[in-house]
Amino acid sequence: MATTVEPDDRPADPAPPRRPARRSRAAVVGAGALVVAGACLLGRDGSPGWQVGRVVGFALLVGAVGWLIRAGGERTRATAAFAAGCVAFGAAVGIALPHLAKGGSALVAAAGSVLLAGSVLLLGFGAWSLVRLTPRWWRLLTGPALVAVFAVSLSVVGPAVAATNVPPTRLGATPADVGLAATDVEVVTADGVVLSAWWIPGDEASAVVLLHGAGSTRSSVLDQAAVLVGEGHGVLALDARGHGTSGGRAMDFGWYGDLDVMAAVDHLVARPEVDQDRIAVVGMSMGGEEAVGAAAADPRIAAVVAEGATSRTAQDKSWLSERYGWRGAAQEGIEWLTYELTDLLTAADQPITLRDAVAAAAPTPVLLIAGGATTDEEHAARHIRSGSPGTVELWVAPGSAHTAALDDHPDEWRTRVGSFLAEALGSG
Repeated sequence: MATTVEPDDRPADPAPPRRPARRSRAAVVGAGALVVAGACLLGRDGSPGWQVGRVVGFALLVGAVGWLIRAGGERTRATAAFAAGCVAFGAAVGIALPHLAKGGSALVAAAGSVLLAGSVLLLGFGAWSLVRLTPRWWRLLTGPALVAVFAVSLSVVGPAVAATNVPPTRLGATPADVGLAATDVEVVTADGVVLSAWWIPGDEASAVVLLHGAGSTRSSVLDQAAVLVGEGHGVLALDARGHGTSGGRAMDFGWYGDLDVMAAVDHLVARPEVDQDRIAVVGMSMGGEEAVGAAAADPRIAAVVAEGATSRTAQDKSWLSERYGWRGAAQEGIEWLTYELTDLLTAADQPITLRDAVAAAAPTPVLLIAGGATTDEEHAARHIRSGSPGTVELWVAPGSAHTAALDDHPDEWRTRVGSFLAEALGSG
C-alpha cells in the first residue's frame, strides 16, 4: 500500500542570532596589527635564535587571542580582546611616545603607532562588550574594575618596554665648553660593544670613570667632570651602550652596567699615567646604580660615588611595604611584574640588588647622595646603605631634586665628594 507523505507545515527553526561581525572583525584587525608591530619590536635584541623564538612565541600568543575573538563565546571574545588591548596599549606607550618625542627610529615609532592603533581597537571592542554583557547594576562595578586592570597593565608594561626600547640620545656640550681639554677614546666591552668616551687628564695618578643617567649622555656630566678634574683626578666620561655615540642597544635599567664599567676600568688600567690602585667610579642616577653594581663585580674599583641611585631590580624596592603598608605591597607586586617582563624583553641578565652589591663590594667605600626634595630617594638610599652600613656613607642634599646636588650645593658637593675620594684613593 502506498504511503502518503504529508508536507511538514511546522515553521522552520529560527536562525541563530548573528554575531556583531563588524566589531569582531575590528578586534581581529587589531590583533593582526599587534602581530606586525610586535614582530618588528621583539626581533631587535639578543641572538638570532632568541629573536626568532620571541617573535614566533608572540605571534602564536596573539594568534590564540585572535582565534578566541573570532570563535569564542561573546564573553570569552570580549575578555581576550580587552586583556590583549591592555598589554598592547602599555607597550605602545612605552615605545611610540619616547621615539616620537625624541626623534627616534622611524621604524620603531611607526611600529609603536601601529601597536597603539591596534590596542585601541581591541580595548574598545573588549570594554564595550564586557560592559554590555554585564547585568545592569553590576555595571557600576565593571567599569571601575576595567579601569583598574588597565591602569595596572599600563604601569607594568609601559616601563618595561620603555627601558628596553630606548630612543637614540645625542651629544650636547663638549669638554671644551666647560674649559676642559679632552681626547676622544673608545673602549670595548667583553661582549664586543664599542663604547665612546672622553679622557680628561688630571694632575694626579688617580682616575675616575664618570657615568651619566638614563636617556642621557656624557655631555650631561661635564659639570661633575670639571669638579673632579679640579680635585686632580683624571676623568673618563663614558657614554653607556646605546647612548650618545656608543654602540650596542640601550637598556635604561642599567643591566649592562657591569660590562660597560669593567671595560672602562680596563682602559684606565692600561693607561701609563693612571695608578691602577687609585680608580673610582662616579655615577648619576642609572650611572650611580651601574657604579654600585660594578664595584661588587670588579675589585679594581677603589671607591664609588652614586648620586640618585634607587633601584634596578624589584627587590631594590622591598622597603615600600614597610613604609606604605598595603599600598607599598601592591606597588612591590607591580614592580616585580615589570622587572620580570623586562627580563623577557632584553638579552641582559637581571643583576643583583644594590643592597647586596654594596655588601659584596665591601670593604670598598661607597658614598650615596640622595635628593632631599625626593623622599622616596632618601628611603631607597637608606635601604641600600643597610646592606653594608660600615662601608656606605649617605649624604641627603637638602631640598635638592634628583641628581641636582651639585647645582644646588656646589661647595658642599665639591667638599664631600672631594674629601671622600681623597681618602679612598690616597695620593701618589
